[in-house]
Amino acid sequence: MALTDSKSDLEKDLDVDPIGALLSAHGLRRTSAARLVLGWLLAHPETSYTHAQLQAALGSQEDTGDDASLERGTLYRLIDRLTQVGLLLCRVDGNRIRRYQAMPASLHATPHFECQSCHRDSSLTGALRATANDLERAALNALEALKALGYQGMSMDFAVRGVCADCATGSYAAKEGMSS
Repeated sequence: MALTDSKSDLEKDLDVDPIGALLSAHGLRRTSAARLVLGWLLAHPETSYTHAQLQAALGSQEDTGDDASLERGTLYRLIDRLTQVGLLLCRVDGNRIRRYQAMPASLHATPHFECQSCHRDSSLTGALRATANDLERAALNALEALKALGYQGMSMDFAVRGVCADCATGSYAAKEGMSS
């Protein structure tokens, strides 16, 4: 009698190659560009990037093993595909600029604070404990009302924008300077 391994193929892939497994599970090819982009965003989950910021950050990663850098058009298409399958979150900031970050594990109309200086996202769920349930209920009611009117494919985002305490006091810039 042969012993069977209790882990599924997906679980084995996640152990060996978590980024590749995520790409495959979402129907995407495991290209080096896809691995690079998704890997970078997963490694920096609290920061949202514009296309240009992401390209600059990835361009500074010379350890990709590829001779060619990631072309602008390739990055645009890849970001679009990763967003379409739900691996990236796309938000439009106060200046109407698209910002991308790895999709938070539990995103369900959660209120968050977007720092306009360092572009970190912070959940406000803890700070708004008493009103978080009211906000979620209001969001669900609004979505249901729009659905009844025939609207489709909706999502909702509660964002407060400003400058975080770290940036306001200069401590974030000091931390970043020490880590470079």
